[in-house]
Amino acid sequence: MIQTYRNLERKYPFCPGCSHSLVLDQLNAALVKLQLDPHKVVIVTDIGCVGMSDQYFDVNAFHGLHGRAITYATGIKLANPALNVIVLMGDGGTGIGGAHLLNAARRNIGITVLVLNNLNFGMTGGEHSVTTPHGANTSSTRAGNLERPLDICATVAVNGASFVFRGTAFDKDLPEKIIDAIQTPGFALLDIWELCTAYYVPNNDFSKNALMQTMQESNFPAGVLQKRNHPELARAYREQFTNYQLPISAIQSIETKHASTLTQTTRIVLAGAAGGKVKSTASALAVGGMLSGLWAAQRDDYPTTVMSGYSISEIILSREEIFYTGIDQPDILAVLTPEGLSQVPRQLHAMSESQTVYVVPELSDQIQTRARKIVFNFRAAPSKKSLALMAAAAIVRHADLFPMDALREAITLGQREEIARENLRAIEAGAEIL
Repeated sequence: MIQTYRNLERKYPFCPGCSHSLVLDQLNAALVKLQLDPHKVVIVTDIGCVGMSDQYFDVNAFHGLHGRAITYATGIKLANPALNVIVLMGDGGTGIGGAHLLNAARRNIGITVLVLNNLNFGMTGGEHSVTTPHGANTSSTRAGNLERPLDICATVAVNGASFVFRGTAFDKDLPEKIIDAIQTPGFALLDIWELCTAYYVPNNDFSKNALMQTMQESNFPAGVLQKRNHPELARAYREQFTNYQLPISAIQSIETKHASTLTQTTRIVLAGAAGGKVKSTASALAVGGMLSGLWAAQRDDYPTTVMSGYSISEIILSREEIFYTGIDQPDILAVLTPEGLSQVPRQLHAMSESQTVYVVPELSDQIQTRARKIVFNFRAAPSKKSLALMAAAAIVRHADLFPMDALREAITLGQREEIARENLRAIEAGAEIL
């Protein structure tokens, strides 16, 4: 039988009279009654006075950033639902990590959260926190706190917590309430009001009796405030996917059907506009290369907006396997739109006389580079959706990257018949513009 879960070699570091010691002793008493396997208990903490607590227990521990304890605990519980995950955090971390608190309750993650609530930021000098009572005097509210305190219990209860309790560090039945919380399958929170003897008590002439009086004045009821039996998320996930087979997409192999005369690795950049089929055209170039026995890599860049702004695609074709996909100095750069041109001044500057820039007529005078410049000769102004395809076809033929038949096949793979016909028309027109 386990007599204690406390690491008795370490003494608590808290200020004289601080209630943290009381709560940790009550937690230890609860663990002793439960007789949990220490290897299956994880105490998670963040920053603050209570954040030092994990080292005083002989169980697993995780110590992280301020306000993030619940996120770490959530990940641990989802990874291993069999663990008993206990979060020790202060009212400061509760405010800083408020969004995490809301969502852990909403999702009903099976963790137990003990908020050691001493109504101020005790570690950093007694500033007011989200739970500081209205009118309280702190180092940051010398004339009295104007804010209303956060009702932690009501907040998690309305968002679906399975177990909610409010009490004080002096409650004699606190170990039993902690046991109830740990044994609750879903999200459980105990809002435990305490005394910060270093700052809050002297600043407010506060006492143990004042804790309950302040609760009443704030209309914050004490005791077990909610107990529900809802599915716990970590176990629900396991149950849902125990016999679930993820659908596997059919693998579409690309076999070599053509022969490329390309001897050197060739780096290509298409600089166009969103909505101009730049990305799909780049994919066709990559697939066409693979159909011709080459290794191919593609990387795309575009803004978060849809159908507006630039669209840049980089393609590398090589006889050898490609391990680095960045292109600092293109061998071929196609400038198709003003939006595309705005994104490639660095590449234009880096290009040498042995490399080639292909450009639409209206942007030709704006190109400043040492590279050879070739202007597309369109018989008629191309549509936005055909421009990149036409340019790609012209480049494939002019630079002799691989057979045109490989490009034709690449643009029809997986496409609906009407789209494939439209793409083929653009390819045939593009082959004649140089």
